[in-house]
Amino acid sequence: MARRRFQAPKPERIGKSWYLRIYVDAGTAGTRKRQRLKLAPASMPEREVRKIAAEVLRPANQGLITAGSATNFSTYVDNIYNPTDMPLLATTTQESYSGMIGKYLEPRFGALCLRDLTPLTLQTYFSSLVAERVAYPSILKIRDALSSVLRSAVRYGFLIQNPMEGLLMPPDKRGHRSKPFISPDEFRNLVDLMPEPYSTMAYTAVWTGLRVSELIGLRWKSIHRDSISISQRYCRGDWSAPKTHASAATIGVSPEVIRRILQLKSLSVEVRAGRATRTYKLIKSDGPDDLVFQSVKDGRPMNDQNILKRHLQPAAEKLGLYVNWRSLRTSHATWLIAAGADVKSVQAQMRHSRSSTTLDIYAMAVPATQRQAIEKLVEFAKPIGTSLSHYCPNNRVN
Repeated sequence: MARRRFQAPKPERIGKSWYLRIYVDAGTAGTRKRQRLKLAPASMPEREVRKIAAEVLRPANQGLITAGSATNFSTYVDNIYNPTDMPLLATTTQESYSGMIGKYLEPRFGALCLRDLTPLTLQTYFSSLVAERVAYPSILKIRDALSSVLRSAVRYGFLIQNPMEGLLMPPDKRGHRSKPFISPDEFRNLVDLMPEPYSTMAYTAVWTGLRVSELIGLRWKSIHRDSISISQRYCRGDWSAPKTHASAATIGVSPEVIRRILQLKSLSVEVRAGRATRTYKLIKSDGPDDLVFQSVKDGRPMNDQNILKRHLQPAAEKLGLYVNWRSLRTSHATWLIAAGADVKSVQAQMRHSRSSTTLDIYAMAVPATQRQAIEKLVEFAKPIGTSLSHYCPNNRVN
């Protein structure tokens, strides 16, 4: 951080306004330039103008503005953020952040200094996105990308404080949307329409609640007699630890799931290649460190999007359903709750750090379960030998 240099210039009345001449940092090398700021109309008393000037000078004099904050946004992203922080993110996150920075942030903030990204400037920008009809999910992605850039600027001493803190996002006007899930009967029909090994992948996903990245990264050493251990995940070229500390765990699994997974070792599939048909074993090698779900052709890790677009969604469309990988995990939690499992057991099975995540985000309300709850309430509340109609006003005698 550059050495703090105290300034106390006197406001000047020039024409119809009061002005203040101050020095501002012009780059990270310590160079400074003089700048004239307009403070107030000339009609304002000098005593009040001095108060305004003191507020303008306070951040610089108290060391709340660093020399590095004179770096413009584009220069910081290109020279600091992209080479140092971006490679540490997951590939999918890198793609999202790069898209948001290139499409939205650099056109708006690229020429501004980091110190010019004040809370007011940023709040005005996010509020304007509504008028520009930017979709709400995109607004959240823009927020995440910008917050990541500015957090790194604080970490490396270019800013004292992240101006994103306390920022308000526009309300989501789409209303509450329940997470999609499917019933057991719908799922049985779905699996019947999918070829192997993809049907077994979907079967394992819905009966274990595994995330698709954990499913693709599953190895044979993690498959036990009645349980599965989750220790790593794979997503589009990236191997990493599970999403959270709680996600790295061993969960109980039905023996039917284990039997279906083991059955893959004896299966082969035929694939058309031009006019010829080639036969591939689904499991090329089943050593402890080999993958459970291997790509059909060469045994490499699978791509979740390819499976979704080529097999899972086409089968769902034939049944008039909306299904993605997330809905299979949501269905697992929903089925557990509907079957009467207690919340802590469902939380452990889903490997969530908090039970509120399980209930509020994953476990959806099922109409049949709600009706059962109402029937139990009626049975609990009514006196012995009476029915609910006993409480109806029409049955009362005046």
